[in-house]
Amino acid sequence: MEIRTLKYFLAIAREGNMTAAANMLHVSQSALSRQMLDLERELGKQLFIRTNRKTLLTEDGMHLRMRAEEIVSLIERTETEFQSTDETVYGEIHVGAGETKAMSLIANTIRRIRHRHPTIQFHIYSGNADDVTERLNRGLLDFGLLFEPADKEKYNYIPVPVKDIMGILTRKDSPYASLDTVTPENLKKMTLLSSMRKNYNHAVLSSWLGTDINNLNYAASYNLIYNASLMVEAGIGNALTIDGIINTTGNSSLRFIPLNPKVELGMAFVWKKYQMLSAASDLFLNEIKHDFSS
Repeated sequence: MEIRTLKYFLAIAREGNMTAAANMLHVSQSALSRQMLDLERELGKQLFIRTNRKTLLTEDGMHLRMRAEEIVSLIERTETEFQSTDETVYGEIHVGAGETKAMSLIANTIRRIRHRHPTIQFHIYSGNADDVTERLNRGLLDFGLLFEPADKEKYNYIPVPVKDIMGILTRKDSPYASLDTVTPENLKKMTLLSSMRKNYNHAVLSSWLGTDINNLNYAASYNLIYNASLMVEAGIGNALTIDGIINTTGNSSLRFIPLNPKVELGMAFVWKKYQMLSAASDLFLNEIKHDFSS
């Protein structure tokens, strides 16, 4: 299986039409069709459903598309990294993170590196901890920003010198909006929205609550807090989240109320153990270490 064949396959998947893909690739339709038939024979799977107007992917085709995008991306990144010289550092750095104020520290480091090395590009992937760790383990991310404790068997890590405060995002006209803090007894009476990741800081919050946090009254789950904030505005429930992600100042209809006793969540900046870092990634890591230590 050649990389060029995978690129041709991805072009067809994106265009949804063999003729359009052939025109974009500047090859004949017959040559492109022949290469895709050879690819199907090589894999022993049907990859396309061919109609007069559309070229659609089968289930096997969709699986190959996911893998092909990963393979092509890794090869292109590797080619870019080898362009680095002593004077100029090239490369792409992929960082995954959940929603946290700690990203502001990462952003400051990125800004400074980009000022000195404009040939380095950064790609930020936002997702919950499950999404980020999966992509780290598959080599699609160079670094991740995760809630502690970090998996010390899999990752090297640096503690992030800020902590996130847990609390409730509620409407300013809700029955709970007058509270200064939210106690375990308050929380047990609420209708809640919580992260899709069921074990998200499960032990910490269950210890604070005095019972299994899954016993609370959940109306819905969410992946990223912005969509959850819209559900809070709609009156569906109160989002269990961290402070500083959603703007609750000015004309906002929402208010953040911290938990009491206070629950603080530490973060870790992680990367896979025994991972060979590119010149760009190594430079970024050293800058992160410097910034976090100071």
